[in-house]
Amino acid sequence: MKNFDWSDLDAHLLRLLVTVVETGSVTGAAQRLGVTQSAVSHLLDKLRAIVGDPLFVKSGRGIVATARAEALAPQARELLAALERFARAEAFDPARWHATLTIAANDLQRDVLLPPLLARLRQQAPGVDLRVIPSGIPSLDMLRQDHCQIAISPRPPEGADILQKRLFQDAYRVFYDPEARHAPKTLADYLQAEHVTVVYESQRLLDVDQWMIARGVRRRFRVMVPGFAGVPAFLRGSDLLATAPSMLRVHLLRGLAHIPVPAPCPPLPMYLIWHRKHQADPAHRWLRGELEAVAAGCADSACQADSSVSTSRRACSL
Repeated sequence: MKNFDWSDLDAHLLRLLVTVVETGSVTGAAQRLGVTQSAVSHLLDKLRAIVGDPLFVKSGRGIVATARAEALAPQARELLAALERFARAEAFDPARWHATLTIAANDLQRDVLLPPLLARLRQQAPGVDLRVIPSGIPSLDMLRQDHCQIAISPRPPEGADILQKRLFQDAYRVFYDPEARHAPKTLADYLQAEHVTVVYESQRLLDVDQWMIARGVRRRFRVMVPGFAGVPAFLRGSDLLATAPSMLRVHLLRGLAHIPVPAPCPPLPMYLIWHRKHQADPAHRWLRGELEAVAAGCADSACQADSSVSTSRRACSL
């Protein structure tokens, strides 16, 4: 067999390594890269010869990455990003940009910000596709290992290499079905009611729920769902309450009545989060600017939007 050395490495091999690690299979890598399985196997053999490691070994009916492959994958991602920056012209033109952008966002950020972002991308950067993954509570590895290029969350992870910028600040409101119940008039009414809340991760309540509990404001959570998208079905036709971001009134919770929270309540800031390695990249900088413009527009629209509850219902409920 021909003797290989590091100079035989190229972007195709680096992308192959990253893709097989991410998909966990030769078949999945071939589908994502748009090549045959035999081509993937051939390139893997070449890469194995270069690095002197099997990289992937059989495990049951599938394959798993070796420790060497796991260690090389983050380096490969960084090299690919550097190669992309090297090839890109200084004068960035979004109309000539071809990429798949991965943005981590939960349902509030996803539904409020990303559809208008996609509309702007389709007009200005038609070669860019958008992939959305759930952010949960964003981790450092999510950004360091390029699982996403941007995260949007009220909980930025702390790291010297992680940058953030506040997009907007929302307030919480109490949502309910006016056909099934009246608005809680007092704090006592609010506390006596049963509530729907969101738990993105096991045993980790929303910040607002933790904040209230720490101050002695304790509610009965009758239903806990993994995202705000699950809240409306439990509110409609029931006497349950949900304390949720006010911007949802024009999206997921449209048509439900809402009032200010009858208890002390923290604000809800929303942050744009990215890794320092993307800070000077002209494409990433342009994308951040587009997201900031979208956030400003959404905040203005939410401020101007009608609550969608009729005057008669509101008078009856309060």
